[in-house]
Amino acid sequence: MTKIPKRSEQPMADNPNPEMEMAEVAEATTPDPVPERSLGRRLGRWILMLSVPLLLASFGVYYWITSDRYASTDNAYVQQDIVSVSPEVGGKIVEVGVSENQLVDAGDLLFVIDPAPFELAVAQSNARIAAAQVEVQNLQADYQVSGVDIEVARQDIAFALSNYQRQAALMDKGFTTRARLDAAQHEVDLARARLKSAQSDVVAAKARLSTGSAAPGENPAIADAKVAREQAQLNLQRTRVLAPVAGRVAQSTRLQIGQMMVSGLPMVSIVNDANSWIEANFKETDLARMKVGQKANITFDAYPDLELNGRVDSIGAGTGSEFSVLPAQNANGNWVKVTQRVPVRIKILDKSPRQLIAGISAEVTVDLRNGKE
Repeated sequence: MTKIPKRSEQPMADNPNPEMEMAEVAEATTPDPVPERSLGRRLGRWILMLSVPLLLASFGVYYWITSDRYASTDNAYVQQDIVSVSPEVGGKIVEVGVSENQLVDAGDLLFVIDPAPFELAVAQSNARIAAAQVEVQNLQADYQVSGVDIEVARQDIAFALSNYQRQAALMDKGFTTRARLDAAQHEVDLARARLKSAQSDVVAAKARLSTGSAAPGENPAIADAKVAREQAQLNLQRTRVLAPVAGRVAQSTRLQIGQMMVSGLPMVSIVNDANSWIEANFKETDLARMKVGQKANITFDAYPDLELNGRVDSIGAGTGSEFSVLPAQNANGNWVKVTQRVPVRIKILDKSPRQLIAGISAEVTVDLRNGKE
C-alpha cells in the first residue's frame, strides 16, 4: 500500500497545489477493476463452451426424432397433361387461328388446311354415285330385255318343232327329203340353245342387281360410291383442325400460312394446366415406409413463398432407368451399385394462387406416419 505522507511532514515549498494532492490521494486509494473484468470474460467463455455442445446435442436429438418421420427430395417436377395435335390429312395451311401461349377451349379452331383438293374428292364421289345409279338402271333394263328374249326363244322353239313335225310327216309319206328334215331338226336345236342363253342372261342380270347381307336393299356399287363420298366429306371436315381439349397453346411456331402439313406429324401442343401433379423421384431407400395417401408438403423453386399441401397418389412401377431409352446394363465386371430413383406421383390438394408451369422444380416432403397399407 502506498504510504501517504502527512501534510505536516511535507514542506510548504514541495506542495504548492493542494487540489492536485487530493486527486492523487483518491487515485491511490481506488481499487483495481482488472480482476472483475477477467471474471466476466471467464464466465462468458464457460457459457459459450457449454452452449455449443448443448446446441449440437439438441440438433442431434431433433434430427434423430424427425429423420425417421419424413422423406424429402428436391428431384421433383410439376407435370401436366400435354396433348400433341397433328393433322389427320395432309396439305397446305391457309389459315392459323391461334398464337403461342394462347388459352383455348375444346373445339376452338387451331388452323385450316387447304380444302380445295378435298372438295374435288367430294364432287368425284358424287359422280361415282350417279354413275353407279345409271349402271343399276341399265342392269334393270337388261333384266327386262332378257325376260323378253326368253319368251321369243320359247316361241322360236315352238315354231321349229312344228316345222320339224311337218317335215317328219312328209318324210314318212315320201314327199320331202332327208336334208329338209335335218334342217328342221337343226332349227329346233338352235331355238332351244337361244332359250338357254336367254335364261342365263336373266340369271346374270338378276345377280348383278342383287344386294348383299352387309348392305341389304342397296346395290353394292352404289353403296361403295356412298362410302367413298362419306370418306371424302370426312377428310374435308378434317381440314379444320380443332382443339381436342382446353388448355394453353405451346410449340405453335410451325403454324405458318403456306406450311405443308404431313398427316400424323405433331405440329402443336396444348397444355392442360387445370390438371397438375408432382412427379417426385425418391431414393429407393425412402420407400420402406412410404404408402399411398400419406400427406406431403410441396414447395417450388420458382415461387419461394408458395407452399401447397398434397398426398401420395401412387408409387411408380419401375425406376427411372428401367424406362429409359437405353437401360443400364449391370451384368459386367465394372458394376457399381447406385441408389435408384423411383417416381412417386403426388396429388396437389390445394388450388395454387400462382400459375403452375409444366416442368418447374419442386421440393416434396412426405410425412411417413400415416397412409394406406
